[in-house]
Amino acid sequence: MTRAPLPQLDGRTFITDGGMETVLIFRDGLELPDFASFVLLDDPAGVEALRSYYSEYVAIAERHRVGIVLDTPTWRANPDWGARLGYSAQALDDVNRRGVALLEDVRAAVGEGVEMVISGCIGPRGDGYVVGESMSPDEAQAYHSAQVGTFASTKADVVSALTLNYAAEATGIARAAAEAGIPSVISFTVETDGRLPSGQDLREAVAEVDDATGAAPAYFMVNCAHPTHFEDALADGGLERVLGLRANASTKSHTELDEAEELDQGDPADLAERYRALRPLLPGLNVVGGCCGTDARHIEAICAAWAG
Repeated sequence: MTRAPLPQLDGRTFITDGGMETVLIFRDGLELPDFASFVLLDDPAGVEALRSYYSEYVAIAERHRVGIVLDTPTWRANPDWGARLGYSAQALDDVNRRGVALLEDVRAAVGEGVEMVISGCIGPRGDGYVVGESMSPDEAQAYHSAQVGTFASTKADVVSALTLNYAAEATGIARAAAEAGIPSVISFTVETDGRLPSGQDLREAVAEVDDATGAAPAYFMVNCAHPTHFEDALADGGLERVLGLRANASTKSHTELDEAEELDQGDPADLAERYRALRPLLPGLNVVGGCCGTDARHIEAICAAWAG
């Protein structure tokens, strides 16, 4: 399948959605076992909840006349997490396809002049916050190739791997995407010291993936961390390949967030200003959105601050 070049690579502002799972659980009161939003695709009411969720962010893009990248609700739709929830390989293939189909419907209704990119969302094999049993790049490529291949056979424009915590898994996903003929975006998460949960420096992780793949990702992102966690790590430059940011609303560490009983929604205005302050440190940054704890209010504020 021939795909057009990714429009977010030309420097225009694109937004993403916020923290899908935290919004659906804490605001909308939905049950997502193992933080898996893809299960909603098996229920008509769940599909409508997802459609309503996406529409909030499309409306923001239309108001501000910016592009938008929307992820399928499939962050957990890989073999290990799927098996925990009773999904076979065939069922996972089907649910990943239906995630793309839902976004095709959403895109068909987007207002004129607003460009929407469909991203097939991939999550880590294990926990996004903790490096458990790690894989080699070859093992990661083999593991993720089924989900990547599914997205490559649909009208998804790109695959985005979010909340990755070590470079070898990222390398394997980038290789799987290159082999399947679909662009990839690699998004790392970092701890409060600006380093990946594996302990690796963010700059080193980006360079390792770029150097190892032989078919580099389209760009890199950082997600599931607050700007205060990594802004100091950006001071030395060298992260021109980081074009996207999806920050958490909360300044809490991953451990604190795991232990929290209530959602920390932070301050949308403050978060937006912190995004704007990152411009000199991440000169290529043009894809801005949110992660845990953020909702349409945060993305509205970020979009207004960034586009303004």
